Amino acid sequence: MNSFIIAPAIMTGLGLFFAVILAVAYRFLRVPEDPRIEQAEDLLPGSNCGACGEPGCHAFAERLVQGELKPSQCTVATADHIAEIAELLDVDPGQQEKRVARLHCAGGKRQAYQIAEYRGFESCRAASVVSEGGKGCPWGCLGLADCRDACDFDAIAMNANGLPVVMLNKCTACGDCVAACPRDLFELVPLSQHLFVQCRAPLAGDMATSLCICACDACGRCVADAAPGLIRMEDNLPVVDYAGGGPARPEATFRCPTRSIVWLEGAQFADQFAEGLADGDTEFHKSSTEGRYA
Repeated sequence: MNSFIIAPAIMTGLGLFFAVILAVAYRFLRVPEDPRIEQAEDLLPGSNCGACGEPGCHAFAERLVQGELKPSQCTVATADHIAEIAELLDVDPGQQEKRVARLHCAGGKRQAYQIAEYRGFESCRAASVVSEGGKGCPWGCLGLADCRDACDFDAIAMNANGLPVVMLNKCTACGDCVAACPRDLFELVPLSQHLFVQCRAPLAGDMATSLCICACDACGRCVADAAPGLIRMEDNLPVVDYAGGGPARPEATFRCPTRSIVWLEGAQFADQFAEGLADGDTEFHKSSTEGRYA
C-alpha cells in the first residue's frame, strides 16, 4: 500500500522541484522582447507566406524593429498597413518593386503535341513521374494545376487551354507556385520587365517545333533585333539579361516565328478564358500586348 503512495509523491515532488527551477530561470535569465515586435506583427497580414524572404511574419517583424528590413518588403500588406508600421517604428517605409510569377511555357492543349493520354491522380508531380503526363515536350507545362492548388492567395486560375493564369492584382510573389511546379517553369520577375521567354525546351529547329508549335527553335532573331548585350543564346534558348544591355523594346519579339519570346504588359495568356475568376479580378481581363508582337 505504501508503494502506491510513495511513487506518486516522488513524481509530484520532482515536478514541483523542476517547476521552481524553471520559474527562477525565467525570472532571472529571460531576455525581454521589444514590445514593438508584437505591435508590428499585429499590423502584418499574418499569412506567413515567405515572400519577404523570412520564415514568417514574426521573424519579419523582428528584423523590422532591428532596422534590417523596410516595411514595404512585405508584398502582402496593404499600403495603409505599411504606412502604419513605418509610423510605429519611425522609419522610411521604403519602396519595393512589385514582382509577379511568370510561366516559362506557352504550350497549352492547343500548342503542345500529345503522345499519350494520362489517366491518373490529377497532379503535375504525379503525372511527371508517369509517362511525363502524356505531352510530347518533357519540359513543358503539364496543366494539372499544382501551382493553383499551392497558391494561398487564389492568384492562379487554369484557363481552357490548360495553362495557369496569374492574376497580377492578387499575386504576392510568395514563391509557392515556384516550389510546386515539378518542371521548374515559374519565375518571380519584376512587373517592369516586359520581355519574357515562354519556353524551356533546349532544342533547336524542327526538333523543338515537332514537340510544340510555341517552342523556341533557336533561330536567334531576337538576339539580332534586341539592344546589344540584352539577349544571348544559352542551350538553344534566349536569355534576357537586363543588367547586360538595353533598353528592352518590343521590337525584339517582332520576328520570332513561334512567339516563344513575348512582350508582356499584363497577365500571361490573358486572351484565353480562365475558370473560377471573380468579378474583381480586373487585372486578368486587361489585354496583354503579347498578341500584338507575334
